Amino acid sequence: MGETEQRPTAGSRLGAQENAGISTLEHGQKPPMTPPGKLVSIKIQMLDDTQETFDIPQRAPGKVLHDAVCNHLNLVEGDYFGLEFPDHKKMMVWLDLLKPVMKQIRRPKHVVVKFVVKFFPPDHAQLQEELTRYLFALQVKQDLAQGRLTCNDTSTALLISHIVQSEIGDFDETIDREHLAKNKYIPHQEALEDKIMEFHRNHMGQTPAESDFQLLEIARRLEMYGIRLHPAKDREGTKINLAVANTGILVFQGHTKINAFNWAKVRKLSFKRKRFLIKLRPDVNSSFQDTLEFLMASRDFCKSFWKICVEHHAFFRLFEEPKPKPKPVLFSRGSSFRFSGRTQKQVLDYVKEGGHKKVQFERKHSKIHSIRSLTAQPSEQHTEVPKQSARAYGDNNDAAAVQSCRQGKELKASTEDTGQHKSPSLKKSPKEGRKVDGAVVSTVEEEEEPAKDRMQQNRPQSQQPSTGSLTGSPHLSELSINSQGGPSVANMTLSPNLSPDAKQSSPLVSPLLNDPSCIRADDEEEVKRKRVPTEKAYFMAKEVATTERTYLKDLEVITSWFQSAVSKEDCMPETLKNLIFSNFEPLHKFHTGFLKEIEQRLVLWEGRSNAQIKGDYQRIGDVMLKNIQSMKQLTVHLRKHNEILMELENGIKNSRKLETFCRDFELQKVCYLPLNTFLLRPLHRLMHYKQIMERLCKHYPPSHIDFRDSRAALAEISEMVAQLHGNMIKMENFQKLHELKKDLIGMDNLVIPGREFIRLGSLSKLSGKGLQQRMFFLFNDILLYTSRGLTASNQFKVHGHLPLYGMTMEESEEEWGVPHCLTLRGQHQSIVVAASTRAEMDKWTEDIQMAIDLAEKSSGPAPELLASSPPDNKSPDETTVDQESEDDLSASRTSLERQSPHRGNTTVHVCWHRNTSVSMIDFSVAVENQLSGNLLRKFKNSNGWQKLWVVFTNFCMFFYKSHQDNHPLASLPLLGYSLTLPSESENIHKDYVFKLHFKSHVYYFRAESEYTFERWMEVIRSATSSASRPRALSHKEPHAY
Repeated sequence: MGETEQRPTAGSRLGAQENAGISTLEHGQKPPMTPPGKLVSIKIQMLDDTQETFDIPQRAPGKVLHDAVCNHLNLVEGDYFGLEFPDHKKMMVWLDLLKPVMKQIRRPKHVVVKFVVKFFPPDHAQLQEELTRYLFALQVKQDLAQGRLTCNDTSTALLISHIVQSEIGDFDETIDREHLAKNKYIPHQEALEDKIMEFHRNHMGQTPAESDFQLLEIARRLEMYGIRLHPAKDREGTKINLAVANTGILVFQGHTKINAFNWAKVRKLSFKRKRFLIKLRPDVNSSFQDTLEFLMASRDFCKSFWKICVEHHAFFRLFEEPKPKPKPVLFSRGSSFRFSGRTQKQVLDYVKEGGHKKVQFERKHSKIHSIRSLTAQPSEQHTEVPKQSARAYGDNNDAAAVQSCRQGKELKASTEDTGQHKSPSLKKSPKEGRKVDGAVVSTVEEEEEPAKDRMQQNRPQSQQPSTGSLTGSPHLSELSINSQGGPSVANMTLSPNLSPDAKQSSPLVSPLLNDPSCIRADDEEEVKRKRVPTEKAYFMAKEVATTERTYLKDLEVITSWFQSAVSKEDCMPETLKNLIFSNFEPLHKFHTGFLKEIEQRLVLWEGRSNAQIKGDYQRIGDVMLKNIQSMKQLTVHLRKHNEILMELENGIKNSRKLETFCRDFELQKVCYLPLNTFLLRPLHRLMHYKQIMERLCKHYPPSHIDFRDSRAALAEISEMVAQLHGNMIKMENFQKLHELKKDLIGMDNLVIPGREFIRLGSLSKLSGKGLQQRMFFLFNDILLYTSRGLTASNQFKVHGHLPLYGMTMEESEEEWGVPHCLTLRGQHQSIVVAASTRAEMDKWTEDIQMAIDLAEKSSGPAPELLASSPPDNKSPDETTVDQESEDDLSASRTSLERQSPHRGNTTVHVCWHRNTSVSMIDFSVAVENQLSGNLLRKFKNSNGWQKLWVVFTNFCMFFYKSHQDNHPLASLPLLGYSLTLPSESENIHKDYVFKLHFKSHVYYFRAESEYTFERWMEVIRSATSSASRPRALSHKEPHAY
């Protein structure tokens, strides 16, 4: 044992103090009993490929060994890691922390146990410690080398460039070539060395900690990040791979994800011998069976995978470690296995409370010394997360595209709920701390016979919004209540057809939608019954055609209508004209041909003469592949959209004439959305192609004639999206700020570098005259409150603002006697606000707290931002309620000289009328959930069905007579609406019908097929059910404008 003591430990190798180990146990918990007796040596291979030997008692449980490793590494967040080893059948298994080590590792002298990452969180910003992120980065490096983390060449080169930056520092061509020659990060690395160095050149000044953060930022959006494949077969005998992640259980075909079962959809996981069973919750919209069955190689393989699933569900979904089951008196059925250790929420809470001492460490492979901060406030969250630098990637679009991420969502080939816990920075009320979500999965296993279902009582509430191809949509039963974003009937203060402005009717109710006289019967449609294919793939192809028609009309708004108007007015510089139209006209020309080709294929597919003939035309993948490959030549135009958007806004800012012209153009019927939204349409369209190809690849079996082309098309479009994704993120925030600027008066410099929009919505503000409705706008540095002006401009007048720096928030229902009430205390002002519902209050509380946390980490308080701010003479200690009232509306009008007609149906106005709110995450989800096509509509008290062309975008349904119309007849904003199926008492004896209702307003819509019905339900649900916040706002680079 003397020799063992002389060997350098993991802690000393990292330069740490020997006695600075941190226990991974929750405060107050007792460590597992360490039985006395003979010591045994266990060899552990660390993530930096070094080996350490640990001596533990022979009868010690696995947790003793795990804690010993974490203590020697001074690792606070050790719960994300695990120990794996090869069992007697050479199968890699995880060390059970409750069982004795020697009962699991029979011959320790001949076994090397690996210390690796076991639980990969959805967002690496949740990893608070720099050491933890360093170890995660080593795991990514290891997975790349072993071929486990597969990705395209661009992503691979970018990942390696960040590893190189962390190891040798800033770019030097000679040193880089020598380093890459000596270190092989992937097989056949030579082909990528030039690309690696090209990316490395852009990382100048990036510290090792920042490099780790950027590495994980890129890796976490790769489909194979943190994935370990387990071979299996489905019921048809097709070879597949199963995997488990923080979101649920994934199904792969090769390395392509073809399905996902989110935890919210899973009722029970079990196994019977070699069969792995997933029991799903019933859903009338789902095409899956109630119980899915997969066959694995052996019972041991099956049980091992089941254990991993149980552990992942418990770690990511439960509030605390599950309690052990009571031992049966006579006999037991099934396994007694349970998750042991802290859940992710407990880890986050522990680190947030600062119950540990930060210590220094050194990186083994790095020539740059990086030490953990010793001065950071222990109570601050994300203090270790480095902020991205706006110059990190220079002008390299490939790098920027791979590196960037959309706020609150992930870009993946197939996506699902991505993180099932609330931000640890949020304060939960005692009443809600233990609330149970009905969608919890009971991981009760059954080995021989089904065991009785049990509900887990400790799981987090919030779920992240589904994006992309939604594999797990919410239950219809959950839609029968009012949406999260909409107020209950009892709490509504305005009816949808009552406007505060007496001169104007509300824009939320259209004459077309409420006039039964315009209905025509559709019996002729029923009689004709066109003989069209019934395959699901056909309706997917038809969706490409219908949405392409709408996209082409959107392009024509710019290339035809806007260009024609500009040519008649001498208001736009020639350089700006050329920039806009020279980049949009090639897109319009290409997509005109693309649409014709798709429509021709559909005609052949339908076989108008004989629909039963099967041929080579019963597919769409080849058409998509051909055109997507041709579309790559248009990338040069798509890259210009960022510049177009900024130059147009700069032109509007500098020219009153151009500003007036664009405002007048937006009032035309053809411009049914804000003008700058049309400038983003080409980038949004790429995402829609990707989603459709994902659904097609998921639908086709590998043996299908169209599968290969569809998969190739998906790979091509995914690469394009990855390259342009970074630009789109910046542009969407930029566009949203400018859109909000048009709705506000009294604030002239809303758009400044680094500002990010978070949420807008209606709240009641307590003033001298009681509760008064106000519109609030939350950004990452400031909170504005406004009221709707009684002018023709329809804009919102800014009453005041609260900088988030130094702000505190507390619930104050009891103090003021107002339901759902909050007190916001700034450094110089306090206000009391109330939400319409508890759900609305929770959303605002979560976002405001997250924004406050971010503001605390910024360099300091925001500068004065208002052009005409109300005077503020209050002392910091004053707690009286602000005395502003409706009388303020007739006060200073310094910013009203440019009053003019203004769109009254923007999202801001809808939220005002419906007394609800929308976040930037909701807008991001709405971008992906766009759909077009024919629907039959029926009113509550009418008999006939009316056929309409419907475009769903921006939380709103737009109605046309046909797809050839240039402007909509009417619109129906859906925020606050509820989506359900009609009941038997409503006598709707038709298939594929869904119901939209808000107060007394009821509409029925009928789709043509099961697939289109499911798609309309899916996209409309995104507007009627506001997205939950998936995580705290990530520390991104400032938007460059």
